[in-house]
Amino acid sequence: MTRTAATAEPVPRSLVWATDLDVLPVDRVIERRSDHLVVRSPGNPTHYWGNLLLFDEPPAPGDGARWERAFEEAFGEDRRVRHRTFAWDRAGGVVGAARDEFIARGYLLERSVGLVATPVQLRQHPRANREVVVRALEPSGCIPAVDPGGALVPGDEGGVDAELWRQVVELQVAGRGPDFEESPYRTFIRSRLNDLRVLFAAGRGSWYVALSDDGIVSGSCGIVVTGTRARFQTVDTAVALRRRGICSRLIVEAAHDAARRYGAERLVIVADPGYHALGLYESLGFERRELVSGVYRPPEQ
Repeated sequence: MTRTAATAEPVPRSLVWATDLDVLPVDRVIERRSDHLVVRSPGNPTHYWGNLLLFDEPPAPGDGARWERAFEEAFGEDRRVRHRTFAWDRAGGVVGAARDEFIARGYLLERSVGLVATPVQLRQHPRANREVVVRALEPSGCIPAVDPGGALVPGDEGGVDAELWRQVVELQVAGRGPDFEESPYRTFIRSRLNDLRVLFAAGRGSWYVALSDDGIVSGSCGIVVTGTRARFQTVDTAVALRRRGICSRLIVEAAHDAARRYGAERLVIVADPGYHALGLYESLGFERRELVSGVYRPPEQ
């Protein structure tokens, strides 16, 4: 791990983990311990990958109990952090003793492929959708909260593009995995997007939408820029509109805009190894560079 001169924060060797930290909220706290980083997101304590320990090396035999003690030392005073998440700063796909030390004890293994491209490498797919309009959303304001009865909570100002931001939330909720309940997931997504809007308001990227001719959000993604590296966030297409070239058009136009407006030179996009869109990303010019791993255990019910 290295340190940036501007922030004096430790920077992981892996580009995936480095950009994972880049996209965390501005209140994030990153501390160096003997053989790991403690990563905290005080404003979003339920974010598994925003509150974790990132070790220099993969787990060795006997590390399970030691790592859990380290997590308790780091987060034990904040009872809002009820999960456990560990990762290691190695990019070659090595998992070490993770299966014996963690998977056998109820943890879930998460592996991620990191793909990288420069703006000049990215090219539109021949079947890119020509009907949607891609543009960046205005980051001012915040996404209004909704009470259990469906009414907006007073005092929340939505900003110029409030309705489009609301549609982005619903797009992500509709595409959530089967393990996530709708209401808490919506709350999490709203909080996460509001955190990102703070970064965007500071000139560190934008959230982009692909709009149909009737002004409906057909797809969306974010790009957070830190120095010259940039990280895509939550590339989504409406379920009913997939395989129509919307995603490819959105990704390439958003990347070129981020390069032009924010100086992005290395664009990173991350996906599960089995994700269907990996081939699409490669067809646009992205190249697979890293395979990283981590484990997490959801809160006990």
